[in-house]
Amino acid sequence: MRILSASLVLLALSGCTSVGYYAQAVSGHLEVVWLAQPIEERLKDKLTPESLRAKLARVLAIRDFASRELALPDNGSYRRYADIGRPFVVWNVFAAPEFSVDPVQSCFLFAGCVSYRGYYAEEQAHKAAASFSNEGYDVYVGGVPAYSTLGWFDDPVLSTFINYPEPELARLLFHELAHQVVYVKDDTMFNESFATAVEEEGVRRWLEREGSPEQRAAYAQSHRRRAELVALFAQSRAKLAAFYERPSSVEEKRAGKHRLLAQMEEDYRTLKASWAGFPGFDRLFAGGANNALLASVASYTELVPAFRELLARNGGELVPFYAAVRELAKLGKQERDARLARLGAN
Repeated sequence: MRILSASLVLLALSGCTSVGYYAQAVSGHLEVVWLAQPIEERLKDKLTPESLRAKLARVLAIRDFASRELALPDNGSYRRYADIGRPFVVWNVFAAPEFSVDPVQSCFLFAGCVSYRGYYAEEQAHKAAASFSNEGYDVYVGGVPAYSTLGWFDDPVLSTFINYPEPELARLLFHELAHQVVYVKDDTMFNESFATAVEEEGVRRWLEREGSPEQRAAYAQSHRRRAELVALFAQSRAKLAAFYERPSSVEEKRAGKHRLLAQMEEDYRTLKASWAGFPGFDRLFAGGANNALLASVASYTELVPAFRELLARNGGELVPFYAAVRELAKLGKQERDARLARLGAN
């Protein structure tokens, strides 16, 4: 009833042009909630496959660790499981102007403005992307295995990520729970970078306490690949941003954009070769590199160094770190960005 009531309020206040979007969001979330069952019940159910039973038992261990050792919320989130029968729970649509690496903002009640729009059906996501593209925007559609309702509701564990390697599963849960600790309206980069910093620290501690040597080695390799890819994206985004600011004709801008994006794709192929051909990030480039793809990655990573520094300044202690992040969240965006820039410069 809490979900239904909140959903009806959203629909009533959103205005006619947004009703269709909110309707698919409401029905999609209600379906996920309807399918969710308590993990404890699934563990007792004799029909639960042994492989799933083992995964769910580890989820509960990770979930308890999150609250006990990382000071993340101790509530009903990630204590239920839903098999939703598709590879992703939502597909996010990112759009960016032809000559900008900044994402188009979409604004909603409660959540404020974010740099994407989420759809529970892949077909609807691609229709929205086509609409943006027809208006001249660069677009990127990315499947998402999980999302956070920011503590409004008890988010379930999903079939979309239950089979991840254990460190990756822990990383995802820590990230989503972090959104319940601090969330700032209209600042996607702040929110996602904070949650990414929490996930990194959380997985480091989890592996120290619970990980096997093989898991530590595999995660270190995975983390290194992500870091190298993020560095490539950041470098390419900076080059494009600087290029777009130069005075030039539309034709010159298009030619330069094509050249820089082609160079990024070539640099990715070189990077992939250094990983012995590891294909795990190929899907990012499936539709070709563009401004929207760069904007999507920056939303999750650009401020992470600043949050790492803030954690270090708090002696690596998470509770005072969260308090310091909450103080940042109270500031106006301009002052908050300035402080984060100073932190990131260290």
